[in-house]
Amino acid sequence: MGSMTLDIDGWYKKSNSAKPEPIHPVHFHISEACHLQLEAAEVELQKTHQPEKFLDVDMESFDLELPPDIGPLSDCQLRVYINPKTERGHFHLVGHRASDNSLVYSNAVMVEHLI
Repeated sequence: MGSMTLDIDGWYKKSNSAKPEPIHPVHFHISEACHLQLEAAEVELQKTHQPEKFLDVDMESFDLELPPDIGPLSDCQLRVYINPKTERGHFHLVGHRASDNSLVYSNAVMVEHLI
């Protein structure tokens, strides 16, 4: 286990818009500590059958890079959930754009793919 850098397609949804717009790439770094938190969240969700869990992001180690037209985020979390078909944990980045509070999120990644 170790750290991993991800480049994932993402989405931007204006507060008043019903349709998200694609953005690419969303670049971020998952540290070993964050990876352990993701694994623990997956196990917890499998045991408790809760639908999701949000993990706060340590912006110092996360190394988030978004397309320039998106700008900085006012908040940033990782949403962990269990895929009902595979019963495996997935996660994706979720945040809000600082300039207008629009939703920004990435495509999902399986927790076990971080090995």
